[in-house]
Amino acid sequence: MRLDLVDLDQDRLGYTRFISSWVIRDGGRTLVVDPGPPSTIPHLRGALAALGVVRVDGVLLTHIHIDHGGGAAHLVQDHPGAWVYCHESGRRHLVSPERLWQGSLTVLRDVARMFGPPAPLPAERLVDEAALAALGIEVIPTPGHAVHHVAFQVQDVLFAGEALGTHQRLSTGQPYLRPATPPRFLPEVALASIARLAGREGRVAFAHYGLSEDPALWAARATAQIHRWMTWARQTAQREDWEPAFRALVLAEDPYCGGAQHLALSPAVRERELNFLGNTLRGMHGAALEGC
Repeated sequence: MRLDLVDLDQDRLGYTRFISSWVIRDGGRTLVVDPGPPSTIPHLRGALAALGVVRVDGVLLTHIHIDHGGGAAHLVQDHPGAWVYCHESGRRHLVSPERLWQGSLTVLRDVARMFGPPAPLPAERLVDEAALAALGIEVIPTPGHAVHHVAFQVQDVLFAGEALGTHQRLSTGQPYLRPATPPRFLPEVALASIARLAGREGRVAFAHYGLSEDPALWAARATAQIHRWMTWARQTAQREDWEPAFRALVLAEDPYCGGAQHLALSPAVRERELNFLGNTLRGMHGAALEGC
């Protein structure tokens, strides 16, 4: 199996080395994992051509958020035989993406406008788990980042989406890891999803961002990080200034995205990460108030 990462960089708002798509070529078949938002589909087309890909056979979506699956319909327009897989609870939003787009505007605002609105996907392009099983692809339910989130095991590579958080390798050589939690966060659901990935061997491909060894190590780090942040969420939950207090603990004490790791980010990327950090803090704060 040949595996290629395609950067889907956008220079605006610090979106470099953040969104990526994975191209799998095996046995004459080409699959694309998470083709990205509509705005980067022209770049993905060019990258596929540079790789010598003339036909895409299928698209695997870890989830339907527009930075991952928003461009799926645009991509398969170029490939009449290509199918698309996503979890069954997300399929209706690919076929009729109006609510997905409105929700994206509400949460992401200018970032959603940068990504662009998703196009409707013809329902006949969608396939189910049985079609993937016939290809030797395992679908692993991993709700937590989203109720419809899944991971894929393809030979020795675990495509984790955002189930293990967002990852990058800093210029210092150190790893950077941040939880990717939604505004309403259920910690036990996310932790159970991570546990399903903890026994995997081989390599792990992150949606954000890059390829690494040892899925079990990353699962352990992601688990510890969620426990650590939820402790801080509970400590600060009843304070009027809970958000700056929670943020200060993260930036000062988290070993994977605070301190030197945070300062090693470029200014634009640092601002992007702080914006996403706010979503995570709000999700964990809500969970703490609910007693989760």
